[in-house]
Amino acid sequence: MSVQAVGILGAGKYVPERILTNQELEQMVETNDEWIVTRTGIRERRIAANEQATSDLAYEAAVKALDAAGVTAAQLDLIIVATITPDKHFPSTACILQDKLGASQAAAFDLGAACSGFIYSLATASAMIGTGMYRHALVVGAECLSRITDYTDRNTCILFGDGAGAVVLGPVAEGRGFRSFELGADGAGGNLLQVSAGGSRMPASADSVRERRHFIEMAGSDVFKFAVRIMGSAAEQALRKAGLDKSDVDLLVPHQANIRIIQSALNRLELGADKCMINLDRYGNVSAASIPIALAEAIEQERVKDGDTLVLVGFGGGLTWGAAVLVW
Repeated sequence: MSVQAVGILGAGKYVPERILTNQELEQMVETNDEWIVTRTGIRERRIAANEQATSDLAYEAAVKALDAAGVTAAQLDLIIVATITPDKHFPSTACILQDKLGASQAAAFDLGAACSGFIYSLATASAMIGTGMYRHALVVGAECLSRITDYTDRNTCILFGDGAGAVVLGPVAEGRGFRSFELGADGAGGNLLQVSAGGSRMPASADSVRERRHFIEMAGSDVFKFAVRIMGSAAEQALRKAGLDKSDVDLLVPHQANIRIIQSALNRLELGADKCMINLDRYGNVSAASIPIALAEAIEQERVKDGDTLVLVGFGGGLTWGAAVLVW
């Protein structure tokens, strides 16, 4: 069976208007701007308005991606939303988004792989289009992490923000589009980055709320060590699968978690900062939304040209990781 080449037809992003700066965080917890910037590279992050939910952010990014792709909502066969902050346990945020868009012909589901969720979703949608099951898919990474961030915990509250990025996938010319994917997981490290309450293991209760168990819990140093090791490794594996070398990379679009982790990946791939899209200073860690937001901005800034080889790579809770190689 021949496999159709699949690529990105258009991308879009949306970030909320409200900006939360390091100086504001200094008034909330014991920290300071210099420490945050030195350790993470983050200067500010966006925070959703009270009336905004994840599907609202996803909608704004999706409309822009569809417009850029020249594809209508009615032409969509599939919608995948990568998120760890869905509007509700169910129905899925993807189903809510499907209704907002009027994409009545599209199958819809959420995918939960934390910060790796966008890469996992790209791989899933790409496979479905490549085999001829579908023609057009909308893949969205969207998060309202401010809703699960503990603003009394100085180790985590400095990191996370809200936003959404979206891409439309469809058939492209042979030689273009996705060349390889590398996905992985290590469930033994699941407790290193988690929200422990709210599911069937620990349902919501007065105790779980009082103990602040519905917020992100992270073993920072352990996650950092994992990320430094896996980001470069996953990118290298994906390049190997694509039959390409480090020197073939025109642009690296990494998960925007920490500037030191990104720098480590650049060193391993022997790439200069000019070949990397970095925007975590303005948005912080937006989990599944960080890679598509960065990709959309790279396109806006005309840093992506026809024929360029891009590497998208991320890591997240699970523990999970993923990388994708595509020719633009």
